[in-house]
Amino acid sequence: MKSPILLEPVFQEKLWGGTRMRELFGYDIPSEHTGECWAISAHPNGDCKVRNPEYAGHTLSSLWREHRELFGHLEGEVFPLLIKIIDAKENLSIQVHPDDAYARTYENGALGKTECWYVLDCPENAAIIIGHNAESPEQLREMVEHREWTELLREVPIKKGSFFQIDPGCLHAIKAGTVILETQQSSDVTYRFYDYGRLENGQPRPLHIQQSLAVTKAPFLPWKEPPESWQKFDAEVTVLVRRPCYTVCRVNVDGHWENDWNRPFVNISVTAGEGLLDGISVCQGAHLLLPSGYGTMTLDGHLELICSYL
Repeated sequence: MKSPILLEPVFQEKLWGGTRMRELFGYDIPSEHTGECWAISAHPNGDCKVRNPEYAGHTLSSLWREHRELFGHLEGEVFPLLIKIIDAKENLSIQVHPDDAYARTYENGALGKTECWYVLDCPENAAIIIGHNAESPEQLREMVEHREWTELLREVPIKKGSFFQIDPGCLHAIKAGTVILETQQSSDVTYRFYDYGRLENGQPRPLHIQQSLAVTKAPFLPWKEPPESWQKFDAEVTVLVRRPCYTVCRVNVDGHWENDWNRPFVNISVTAGEGLLDGISVCQGAHLLLPSGYGTMTLDGHLELICSYL
C-alpha cells in the first residue's frame, strides 16, 4: 500500500483575514491578518511543499509533473483542484468567477473557478451572499451602476455545517466571522464588483466591473442538489455535490471506517475530531492526499472529513 502524501500549507495574508486558523486548528499563521490556508494546492500562487521523505524537495506541482503515476496518469498541465480554509474576520468583497472558456480566453489560458463552501464556524444568525435579485443582465448593469447593493444582493442564512455550491457566474461573498473550507478548481481568478470602499496600502483595491458584468449570470438560479447519504461501518457518508470538475463528500466517523476510494487521487481534510488513518495520527486541521492505487483506507476515531476527487 502507498503512503498518504503530506503537504505543508501555504498561508495568505489578507486585508480581511484574522487569527481563527490559529485558534481552531493550531496553525502557525504568519500574522493577525491571515485570511487563507492553501492546504492542498499546486497553484503557482501557493504551491504546497511535500513533507514525505521519499519525495524530499518536491512541491505538489512538481510531483504532478514528474510522478504522474501517483495521480493515475491523469492528463492535464495542472493539478486540477485546490483546497483552502478561509477566515473572514471582515466581509470579503462582492465577487464573481469566470468559467473555463472565459478564463482561457481572457486570463492567459487559466482555469475558470467552480467552487463550493463548507461552513466550519460562524456567529449566530450569520449569513453569506449568494446570488442577486436582478431579473436580467440589463437590470444587473443598471443596479451596479447605481450602486444599489442592498437591493441587489441576496443574503442566505448559514450555520455550522452549511454547504453551498458556487458555479461560475454566481455573485457571492463571505461575511465577517465565517470560517469555511473551500474546494475549488485550481484557479486564482476573481473579479470584484464591490469592496466597501476599503483601502490597501493607502489605495482602493481594484474593481473589475466590466469583467464581472460579462460573466455574471442573470437572472440568478439557486443551486439545488439534494445530498445522498448512506451508512458504512461506523460512518455516515454524504455526497454534498457532484460537478464535472469534482465530487465533494462529508464523512462522519464514530468508531471504525474502511473505504477503497479507487480514484486517481483523493483530497482529505479533517474538519473536526481526531483519530488514526492507517496508523497515522490525524486531528482537526489535518490535510492529506491519497494517491492512485492507495488501496483500502482504514480510519478509527471520532472525526469529520471533507473529501474531494475528480
